[in-house]
Formats: sequence, structure tokens, C-alpha cells
Amino acid sequence: MQRVLVIGANGQIGSELVDALADRDGIDSVIAADITPPPKPRRVQFETLDVLDAPMLADVVRRHEIEEVYQLAAILSAAGEASPLRAWTLNTSGLLNILELAREGRIRRVFWPSSIAAFGPHSTPVDTPQLTVMDPRTMYGISKLAGERLCEYYFARFGVDVRSLRYPGVVSYKTTPGGGTTDYAIAIFHAARQHTVYRCFLKPDTRLPMIYMPDAVRATLELMQADSTKLQQRSSYNLAGVSFTPAELASAITRHVPDFSVVYEPDSRQAIADTWPRSIDDSEARRDWGWRVRWALDDLVVDMLRNIPLASDREPRLERVLTQ
Repeated sequence: MQRVLVIGANGQIGSELVDALADRDGIDSVIAADITPPPKPRRVQFETLDVLDAPMLADVVRRHEIEEVYQLAAILSAAGEASPLRAWTLNTSGLLNILELAREGRIRRVFWPSSIAAFGPHSTPVDTPQLTVMDPRTMYGISKLAGERLCEYYFARFGVDVRSLRYPGVVSYKTTPGGGTTDYAIAIFHAARQHTVYRCFLKPDTRLPMIYMPDAVRATLELMQADSTKLQQRSSYNLAGVSFTPAELASAITRHVPDFSVVYEPDSRQAIADTWPRSIDDSEARRDWGWRVRWALDDLVVDMLRNIPLASDREPRLERVLTQ
């Protein structure tokens, strides 16, 4: 039985990836880890782990006979600007500790997430290609670009089977926003369900690439199961979901919550968003391992509204029709 370790298991992606892996492989095959215990008991075994503590990390890998590691622990864009040195240290040194274990043959495969934050103001902004100018302006983006180079280096130099995705903004209902610039696309739904005006920290026409959590998790699992010989990118694959603006998202929400309204009050996060792509070309992911997005904007909106607790019973029952 293959055993996998998910580090950053309390986070937005980690919490749902743990469940997906447990559903697929069984609860005994997955070890969840984070620097603090989870807010509520997990289905799988949990380890309190600081990924920056290399001896502790090696001990967890040894005791549980881990073969695959998903290293998701990170400090995101806006939070990283508040603590840039801390963001750099966690986002790069944590990855290096895991790559070293793989280089030494103690684990077989590594997943590490990059981000559209690795692009910058001189990257091609529309249908951003796999290979383009990358000049990130945040510590989060800088650390992600450095991590991409480390992944490619460890693959080319040492043969480490490391795989990565450049996630767009990830939208989900199971966890609260974690300090990212795209987190407005989660907070806006909570405001709609509470029947409060949402104060958006981005301009209404700020188009950014997004992806719904079920697609993000599925992409991760599909990449990790892909034939290694077919993977041409060992830095990080572009991944596209659906691009939209705050105004477009608000309009889609008001079709179901007619009294909902948004006030736009751009803050420092607008400057971050202005350096990011507006849409992503993920043709290499589609070619190399068959990636296909499933969730469109309207599908996402209906599912989010259905799953976030209601402030009243005023809204009619929502039906989801999945765009194939």
C-alpha cells in the first residue's frame, strides 16, 4: 500500500486533497500534517509537523514509510507582503527539505504547487503561455518562481520525480480565505449568504484566472498519476479554470440572490492583481496528461451558494447543471 503525506493539510487545498486521497486510496494510506492540529478531528492520522524542521520531517517520513509528499504549506500573496522574510523562508526552505529527502531516495515522488503569482507585469497577460517572461513583484510570487527553478533543477540534476501546477485563484466553500489576493472570490459568497453588502478590495473589471476546488484537486491527482515519460514540464504546468472579474461574479450571484450588492474599495491587493495574468494557456497540460476543466462560472456560483450556510430561508433551492 502506497502511503502519502500531505503537508499543509489544514489549508484550503490541503484539507480537501486529504479527503480526496482518502476516498481514492483508503484512510490508512494518507497522513495529514500541519504546524498546528486541525480545528476538528480528521478522518486520517494527523502529525503535527513544521516542514522547516528537517529532522522532524525525515522522522515522519521514516515512521510512516511515506512514498509521496504533497508539500502545500505556504504563506500566500497578501499575507506574504506583510511578512516577506517569513514567506520566503517557509515557501522555499520547506520545499528544499522535501526535495533533499527525494534526492536521498527516502521518498519516491513530490508534488509542490506554484501559482500564477510567479508571473509579473511583463508576462503575456492574455492566454499567458507556459514559457514567457516571469518577473513577479511579490515575495510570494518570487518564492514560487524560485521553487519552480528548484523543482526543475532537482529533476534534471538528480532525477527527482517532482510535479507541479501553477494554480490560479482557488475558489472553495470548506475553508475560510487564507490571505490571498484572489480570496475575494470566496468572501463574496459569504457576504451574499449573510445578506450584507460586500466590500471588494479589487476593481470591478479586474479579470483574474480562477479554478473551482473540485477541478483543482482533480488536476492535482491526475498529474500525480500521469505517465512520467509524458511530462515535459518539471518546473510547473500552467493550469486554467475560468477567468472572471468581480463584477461578472457579482452579476452571476445576483441572479440567485437578487438583493445582493457590492461596493468596490480597491486596496493594496489591487496592485498585486494588476501584475497577474488575465487568462492562462494550459495547452501543454492538456497535451501531456489530458487536463480538461469541468466547472464553468455559473456552475461554480450555484454550488458555492448551495454549500455556504444561509442567513435565512429566503432563497429558493438551487439546482446545479455541470458544464461538461
